Amino acid sequence: MQKPIIQVAGLTRSIDTGTHRVDILRGIDFDVPAGQFVAIMGASGSGKSTLLGLLAGLDTPTTGSIVLDGVDITKLEEDAMAKVRGMKLGFVFQSYQLIPTLTAEENVLLPAELTGKNTGGIARARELLTRVGLADRLDHYPVQLSGGEQQRVALARAFMVKPPILMADEPTGNLDSANGKQVLDLLLSLNREERTTLVLVTHDRELATYANRVITLKDGLVISDTSQS
Repeated sequence: MQKPIIQVAGLTRSIDTGTHRVDILRGIDFDVPAGQFVAIMGASGSGKSTLLGLLAGLDTPTTGSIVLDGVDITKLEEDAMAKVRGMKLGFVFQSYQLIPTLTAEENVLLPAELTGKNTGGIARARELLTRVGLADRLDHYPVQLSGGEQQRVALARAFMVKPPILMADEPTGNLDSANGKQVLDLLLSLNREERTTLVLVTHDRELATYANRVITLKDGLVISDTSQS
């Protein structure tokens, strides 16, 4: 039987403030099979963004393990973790995180250039920008793009190196309803076409209805884990 592409076991994250300890995650366990779309939900302060940051190797857990596509990332030094992120992970931020001095095309190309991964180069970047409706914005800088257009560039960038896992943190949170729906449709379409595993953090229940599975956190614990048709 094929191992899950994401395996989380005994995961905790605590912060020592100097006067007391704050337990953000208090013991998280779940597996994600390849190709599944998982929505992680919870109120503000539930630990969902912290969990996503740990899954992406952007933070280190206090205890527990995270295995991504066969690699235990909790045992890696930063250089090795950066290589895993470059080869196995795409990430879509709520705040876009585009480089302001790079054009749309250059922003999309960046992951391939940083990793040296041969994914078709400029042709791949232009194909992705065309698929998100920005074929006429290749040479535009982020300041020349609307919020919805910037998030579409960020989506194209996340898929540039054909990662087996894509993570998204409130990808429609800074957009109005029309742009948010368009970005969500593009994300789901690209995800199906590229056959990636999608883990998405959201507080939007309507968005979560598109997921195969919803994991809900409260006070740093999983309080429900529900499959959806």
